[in-house]
Order: sequence, then structure tokens, then C-alpha cells
Amino acid sequence: MHTQRLNSVMERELTLEFARVTEAAAIASARWWGRGDKNAADDAATEAMRAMFDTVNIDGTVVIGEGEMDEAPMLYIGEKVGRGHNVQVDVAVDPLEGTNLVAKGLMGAIAVLAVAPKGCLLHAPDMYMEKIAAGPAAVGKISLDASVTENVRAVARSLHKDIADVTVVVLDRERHRHIIEELRRIGARIKLISDGDVSPAVATSIPGSGVDMVIGIGGAPEGVLAAAALRCTGGEFQGRLWPENAKDIERCKKLGVTDPRKILTLNDLVRGEDVIFAATGVTDGDFLKGVRYYGNYATTHTVVMRGVSGTIRFLEARHRMDKKTQYTKRAKA
Repeated sequence: MHTQRLNSVMERELTLEFARVTEAAAIASARWWGRGDKNAADDAATEAMRAMFDTVNIDGTVVIGEGEMDEAPMLYIGEKVGRGHNVQVDVAVDPLEGTNLVAKGLMGAIAVLAVAPKGCLLHAPDMYMEKIAAGPAAVGKISLDASVTENVRAVARSLHKDIADVTVVVLDRERHRHIIEELRRIGARIKLISDGDVSPAVATSIPGSGVDMVIGIGGAPEGVLAAAALRCTGGEFQGRLWPENAKDIERCKKLGVTDPRKILTLNDLVRGEDVIFAATGVTDGDFLKGVRYYGNYATTHTVVMRGVSGTIRFLEARHRMDKKTQYTKRAKA
């Protein structure tokens, strides 16, 4: 049985608090832009995000994070975050989604989180997931059981576009070669990305982003984060766990997924609409600008979403860097 939904006034306050959490992570990691050290960038984001969580009035438990307790010093699965409050929540985080993107100075890196009442987020294991995402117009019209061609045609019809005008984002991996070849055969536009599939999945629901559909196999934890955003926007997301070995199959069973080929819908991944999603751009992306520095100031661009109201807020903030030293110490090391 799920915990009582968040008090509406408290939830409105928390949307801005969670924006501060992702902003801190973005500011800290953006200092490592193009410096070739993805681990340092990730560490900086993680430390800043963990420190800012200490200021938020929640009783949170990390269900998707930086790894198990013995793999990560903070924001590990099972760690308690927040100042403690009668609002018990599950927390899914990726302090820096796109570590390689920051290390190489490329586009599309974000700091991201999702929060929902306890028991409402799928505790996705660190394994692969087959995914498909599209905006609200395509709800009920796409499926992981359909072919790539059928899904693109469905999205084109829902958006009143020609197939040649539909843009599909795919991770540039050998395992997706057949998807890329099929997209080229039918004449769809393809945007290949090297890392980070949460941001483009969210972009499918942002008018003017230029992204219509995301398809392919990526991380399962990132799938839950993307699903949380699309739950807020009214978009469509489906996932299917992609076990590679017996250990992965056992992980599926522990989640109650006895059939690994089962399609996981938004209702399976994010139970109910009482969810908050926040993301801050670290580097420029499809719908978020990256961190920029001006003398003693930095600017951030953040999106915050509430599932209950369907509200999507874009926040541009200006930060005094001399008052942010506790979140940027790793970048100065």
C-alpha cells in the first residue's frame, strides 16, 4: 500500500527545493567541461547534490543512485537523504547523466532527479532496458512489440508529419545497427548520440525541442528517470528489461518481473501521478542550456515538473559563485 500523497502546499515548495538540488550538481560538474576526467565531474556533481539534499525537508530513500553501498560513497541505493520529515519519499538520481559528454565538452549532459511517495518508483536494477519514448500525441499508438517502421509511422501520423520530418534519437551503439538501418530505409531523420538518453526522452514532450521519438537499449535506471518526466508531461514511455546473463534474470525476478519480455508501462515504472521531476542543463542540450559563467556569476537553466498538476516550469537562475564554494571545491582541486 502506498504512502499518502504529498501535501499539495508542501509539494509546491519542494519543486523549487529540488531545482536547487540539480542546480548545485550542475554548477559543480560544469567546471570539468572538456577536461577529460569524467570521474572527477561525476564526483563533483554527486558531492554537491548530496550536500544540497541535506537542506530539503523530506524523509527520502535513494532507490536509484550511484550504485550499491559498497560501490558508492554517497547517493548509494538505500541511503537516507533529506532533513527528515513526515513525507516519506523514494528518490531516483543521476547527479551527472552524461559523464563522457562533460569530459569531452559535448552537448546533452544534465543533472537529474525524480521523487515520488515511498513505493511508487520501480527499483530498477543496474542492467539494460529496451525503451521507446514519444510525446503526448503518440500515447497508445506506439509499442515495443511493433517494428521500428510501424512506430515511426504512428508518430508521424500523430504529429501530422511526413516520415521524412520525424526525428528519432538513437544511442550510437553496434547493438542498434539494425534500428539505424531501418530508420534510414524509411527515410526518417536520425540523431545519433554518444551518451545520455534521459534528456532526449524528455525532449519528446517539449514543443520545439526537435525530438519526436527515442528508441533503443540503454540503462534501466535511466529509464525510470525518463518515465518520471513523461508521467508529468503526459507523454508515452515503455520499457522492457534486457537481461544479459543469469544474474540479470535473477535481478528481474526479485523485482517481481517473472517474464523478462514483459513490457513495462508508465504505470509499472512510476505508480500514480504524484511525482516531481527536475533537471538542470550541464552542457547545452535539446531543451536546456548548459551552465554559463560570467565573472563572479554562473547561470543555470532548469526544468521542474509536477505530475499531479501537469505543470512544467523552466527556471533560469543567476548564482553568486563566491557563495557557492561548498559546491565547487572539487573543480578547484
